[in-house]
Amino acid sequence: MAYAARAMDIRERPRRLRRTEAMRRLVRETHLTPSNLVLPVFVREGATAPVPISSMPGVVQHTPDSLRAAVAEAAELGVGGVMIFGVPAQRDANGDAACAADSILADAVRWTKATTGDALPVIADLCLDEFTTHGHCGVLAPDGSVDNDATLDVYERMALTLADAGADVLGLSGMMDGQVGAVRDALDGAGHVDVTLLAYAAKYASAFYGPFREAVESQLTGDRKTYQQDPANAIEALREVRLDVAEGADLVMVKPALPYLDIVGRVADEVDVPVAAYVVSGEYAMIEAAAAAGMIERERAILEVLTSVRRAGAQIIATYWASKVARLLRTSGA
Repeated sequence: MAYAARAMDIRERPRRLRRTEAMRRLVRETHLTPSNLVLPVFVREGATAPVPISSMPGVVQHTPDSLRAAVAEAAELGVGGVMIFGVPAQRDANGDAACAADSILADAVRWTKATTGDALPVIADLCLDEFTTHGHCGVLAPDGSVDNDATLDVYERMALTLADAGADVLGLSGMMDGQVGAVRDALDGAGHVDVTLLAYAAKYASAFYGPFREAVESQLTGDRKTYQQDPANAIEALREVRLDVAEGADLVMVKPALPYLDIVGRVADEVDVPVAAYVVSGEYAMIEAAAAAGMIERERAILEVLTSVRRAGAQIIATYWASKVARLLRTSGA
């Protein structure tokens, strides 16, 4: 028996605004653009060919030449910036190589600036974990704990090295108390008043950093729970953010992104500086693994993830998909 449809008396029909792709595009609230994205890259000292990172399909430790190619591509695609991590050949207890004028990180900054000029802001990671034999983000006290104030002295020297190399932005990722103020004072005292500070203001002691530690060949044993944030805490994150802004942070970061979208939103409501979020290595690896197993549609999942971070309030998103997504957005005309 044929069914005779009857129009119901429904005045508000939100589905009207979803009827076609053009209509959905017209009323879309959140827009993702290449300029929102920052591409993290790893540069390995002494590498003669790119070294694949097994836990992060499609990501490599770069050589100088492959780095130049990657950052040139990112600039051409309109990516918002590049974030550089160095993988040194030698490490020591105090991370002295991080402060050397010819460190792999400082050299990578120079190679990038020589390739892209001012077309691509260069963010240099200011932290010691890649450069220490123990893998912690600072120098250790005799009892094995991380010595906060002694670490700040090293951060100041490292900041000057990276600023001299031409870094536009320093990413203060160590979660040491007072790090923003110490680095700002050191930079200003040396005449580097225009170097921007990105404070990892709410960096959590997360299980999602595992693949990154392979990428930088981390020597860490134990954990970083005494200086990175407890995943259970939100009010503490707001306190950290306020302190960093008061000390002179120009940008603030929440890391990781997906388990902390509520924190991204609360931070965006709290401060009047741009907010960044980092879709970290473990989050990247989860999507790639699920897509490789045929469980999800890769491109749709990536765009959904990044849009969720943008919707939560992040103006800047660090993601290993930055260039891929920029190309996808260009192709789709989104």
